[in-house]
Amino acid sequence: MKFHQTSLQKIEFSDSPEDIYYCLVDLRISPNGLNIKKIRLTDPRNIDQQFRQNGCLLMFDETEISELTARGDLNPDNLHQSLYDLAVKEKVIKQD
Repeated sequence: MKFHQTSLQKIEFSDSPEDIYYCLVDLRISPNGLNIKKIRLTDPRNIDQQFRQNGCLLMFDETEISELTARGDLNPDNLHQSLYDLAVKEKVIKQD
C-alpha cells in the first residue's frame, strides 16, 4: 500500500481528549473516509471489528498521540505521514 492510498481522519465522539481519535484509513476500502454515522449504529461490542472492516488501519486517541510524539515515533506537524510510517514500521501496512 502506498501513502496516497491512505488518509488521516479525526473522529470526535466528544470534546474530551479520550474521545478524540486519529485514524489512518485505507482509501481502497473507504474512499470517502470512515462513515462514522453508520459505525455509531454498531453494537458497542463489535465496534473495533467495524472500524477494521471499514478500512481503519491504526487508531489512536489524543493521549496516545501525545505519548508517541514524546517518544519521537510521531511528528505532530506531519501526522498523516508519520502514522503511515509507523504502520509500515510495525508491519500493519506492507509497502508496494
